[in-house]
Amino acid sequence: MELDPQSPEVHNLLGYTAALSGDSEEALEHYRQAIALDETYLEAMLNAAEVLMHPLGEWDEAIELCDDALDYAETKEEIADCLLLRVDALLGKGDVEEAKKCMSRLPEPPFETSSYVFLIGRAFYELGESEKALPYIEEAVRTDPEHADAHYYLGLLKDDSGDVRAAVEAFLRSRALDLAKPPPAWAPSPDTFAQIVRRVVQSLDALLARWVRDADIYIVDVPGAELVVDGVDPRAMVIVDARLPDEPDGEDLGRNALSARLFIYQRNVERAAGSIAGLESELAGALEREVTAVFLDRDKPPSMADKHHLN
Repeated sequence: MELDPQSPEVHNLLGYTAALSGDSEEALEHYRQAIALDETYLEAMLNAAEVLMHPLGEWDEAIELCDDALDYAETKEEIADCLLLRVDALLGKGDVEEAKKCMSRLPEPPFETSSYVFLIGRAFYELGESEKALPYIEEAVRTDPEHADAHYYLGLLKDDSGDVRAAVEAFLRSRALDLAKPPPAWAPSPDTFAQIVRRVVQSLDALLARWVRDADIYIVDVPGAELVVDGVDPRAMVIVDARLPDEPDGEDLGRNALSARLFIYQRNVERAAGSIAGLESELAGALEREVTAVFLDRDKPPSMADKHHLN
């Protein structure tokens, strides 16, 4: 910054560095400064839109930035970047129909880099259009066998189609590739993460906390391979393993009436949170969903959304 405090490129770089370290607010401030210095700075607009979506959840502002960026996009790749981010933001706010319309505006392949093949396939999957997604995801796996996300989405697609063996193989490959990556630079130590877990459990709503307040808690990186083979999502954040009491309504539970174990998967929580600031809220949401599914909604058949939700 000492060299050129008015350089939009410097602010964009500082924003990128801040985002990598998990400081979303500082990253966004630098990106906005870069855009103020150069209103045509496409990369800074898209970087800011990404931070606004994840982890900040400011969907409408992200959509506006994508629309602004589209005015300056020239190449097929730049147009695809803008539209795919816009689709993500629309899905984040629940506007599926508008997201589908946005997908129809994508340029036709080929693109200069293969990463767009995966991104398009993933977008089609998230829109519920599995048949359109499959060839893109299969091509992404073929062109980049080390692409963990591509293997994961291939597992989802194979599972949806009933090909359990192929799904398990894809999930196991995704799990192995996830473990081969270093944790994010901002990731807390195991002891610090354990403190976060305890705070989240203690702050649960009383209706949910009664089921897990005395649970044994185990923290590991990701679900074991044997669990994945048995059908557990390799990117699950939380699993509750419980022996339920005999009472059908679960009333009048004594200390020994319920035996519960709580498994927390640190690397998966970090992936979903995207920053140190987002860890507690992401973990709290995952824990609430899992406790609700195991204890309160256990008699309801799982929906497709529940089946593949990343906890």
